[in-house]
Amino acid sequence: MFTRVANFCRKVLSREESEAEIVVARPKMTVIPREQHAISRKDISENALKVLYRLNKAGYEAYLVGGGVRDLLLGKKPKDFDVTTSATPDQVRKLFRNCRLVGRRFRLAHVMFGPEIIEVATFRGHHDGSPIDRTTSQRGQNGMLLRDNIFGSIEEDAQRRDFTINSLYYSVADFTVRDYVGGMQDLNDGVIRLIGNPETRYREDPVRMLRAVRFAAKLGMSISPETAEPIPRLATLINDVPPARLFEECLKLLQAGYGFETWRLLREYSLFQPLFPTITRYFTENGDSPMERIITQVLKNTDNRIHNEMRVNPAFLFAAMFWYPLLEMAQKIAQESGLAYYDAFALATNDVLDEACRSIAIPKRITTLVRDIWQLQLRMSRRQGKRAWKLMEHPKFRAAYDLLALRAEAENSAELQRLTQWWGEFQVAAPPEQKDMLTDLGDEPARRRHRRPRKRAPRPESNA
Repeated sequence: MFTRVANFCRKVLSREESEAEIVVARPKMTVIPREQHAISRKDISENALKVLYRLNKAGYEAYLVGGGVRDLLLGKKPKDFDVTTSATPDQVRKLFRNCRLVGRRFRLAHVMFGPEIIEVATFRGHHDGSPIDRTTSQRGQNGMLLRDNIFGSIEEDAQRRDFTINSLYYSVADFTVRDYVGGMQDLNDGVIRLIGNPETRYREDPVRMLRAVRFAAKLGMSISPETAEPIPRLATLINDVPPARLFEECLKLLQAGYGFETWRLLREYSLFQPLFPTITRYFTENGDSPMERIITQVLKNTDNRIHNEMRVNPAFLFAAMFWYPLLEMAQKIAQESGLAYYDAFALATNDVLDEACRSIAIPKRITTLVRDIWQLQLRMSRRQGKRAWKLMEHPKFRAAYDLLALRAEAENSAELQRLTQWWGEFQVAAPPEQKDMLTDLGDEPARRRHRRPRKRAPRPESNA
């Protein structure tokens, strides 16, 4: 009996402590009227407005929330618009025929307007440990939320969001912005601040550490001290996140136009290692190895292409990032097994990609392209005969050439620079000039072999 009472008291105290974490430093809710903020309906997606108006008309609370509100307040163009509402996912589906429910961990409604999807989430509530709570919410042993479908009020929803700057609510009913956590002040001060106890929130979802870094790099903001402090200590929690989810996060981190600054912050907060353990093993104290130089340059190039609205391919990014670990592995296999280098290179390709995919599940469609780019590196030094023309016909030749140029720059190799220059000139030369360039390499046109005419059997003489 005494043990049962003691356990009950511990549960009560634990619940009170967790509630205290939520109450601590909770700013008073403020309403920013239309004349004091920069959001205008003309900058909001028409489809998002349709969703907001229909929910309001049906008697539900509905607000624009998250990154869309944050970006509008900063004068940026949002990539997407998210809606939060008092309606449950099933109620949202009844209102919109073009709606589907997605997600097991977080139940969401996607309202589809052609290629545009408006994500609608129900106000989230707090966990109280009740039996009903346990059927809709589930935590892992490390504190990670495995399922979370507890609904609540807008005030609770604001406390459940990750960062203060993402917890601002815009209403189309009166055109005001509601701030429950001091997000407007942090937005004006340029501060990334986690809501609630940072360690608890990171344990709930370790991806929040990656998001903190990504927002700091993207928005040019600083991470508040209490939000930043636990990150290096808890960085290994990233290993508990499903690899498929981490792949999507990596694309957001490195291919959103702020990859170089993000890479710098990932290294600073010890977050790069759980994402790319293969690469981290080759880091140097001064950060000036060929591998580190090529990663720096490929991320800068990627940022420039995105800002110039040019296409980027993750296959090229991964091919450049993992090139030097691949070389090291190929040399090691060749020395230990006695295999020819070409065969050792093929085995190393498998090993490096397999290890990378254990951390971030790179899809096969991308690893196939990475393999092509790597294999072409071996072929680009062999230019005799028709090989040069055949090589240029390969779909990934241009990517392979760009990697060759990056290698020449990273290694400061005269040989690679000459090879890069030759291929650069060969690509733009006219066919007769290309033939001369191959001849200059000592590739004389092969002489035609004149076959001896077959000896025909003598024709039988006519008996006539």
